[in-house]
Order: sequence, then structure tokens, then C-alpha cells
Amino acid sequence: MPISEFNEKHREVLDSMLLEIPGVKAGKMFGLPGYYINGKLFACLYEEGVAMKVPDKVRERLMAKKDVEMFVPMGKHKMKEWVLINKTNSKDYLKYEDDFISSLEYVLALSKQAPKKKK
Repeated sequence: MPISEFNEKHREVLDSMLLEIPGVKAGKMFGLPGYYINGKLFACLYEEGVAMKVPDKVRERLMAKKDVEMFVPMGKHKMKEWVLINKTNSKDYLKYEDDFISSLEYVLALSKQAPKKKK
């Protein structure tokens, strides 16, 4: 069953920032707004926060902040490359623009890697 809760004001801010980037498309993840590059999810709204897939260095830096935690959708499994940023003021997500760029570049690089061969 998809989760139906997200902060509409967060979406408005992210749409204004992310959909201006060439190649970024809006879509859905678990029925929630998500942002894709080359068909791969790099960020999504989740409940009162925003999750994004980031490289290790970015994740470590972000996790040092009090309002950032590991992304554990539906309380089930930690997604090791993902963080969840919880901001009350939607415009505060604009301060993370460089991190969103890092996220989409990371996902874009991963999608260009050759698939691993099965043994």
C-alpha cells in the first residue's frame, strides 16, 4: 500500500529548484513525489521530509546535522545510500541545492556503469 503523506509546500520548493535542471523529471515513488534523472530516482518526498541518494562523503557530512537521518521507508529497511532531511520550513531545502546536484550526479554516474556480470 503506497504512503500518501507528504508536505505539499516541500514539493513546491523542490519543483522550483529541481525541475529547472536539464534532464530532471518529476515522477512517483511509493505514490509520493519523486525526482528522476535518466529514469533513476535520486530524491523523493517522504512524510514531513525529503530523501535523497548520495555518495558516502556527502552522506557522512549530512548525517552530522541534527535534522538528517538514515532513510528507512515504512520503518523497514535502512537504505544505506539514502538520507532523510527533515525541515519544517520548506524554503530551507534550497540551502541543500548543492547536495541535490551531488545526488543527481551520483545517480547519473551509477546508471552509466556497466552492469556486473553474473558468475
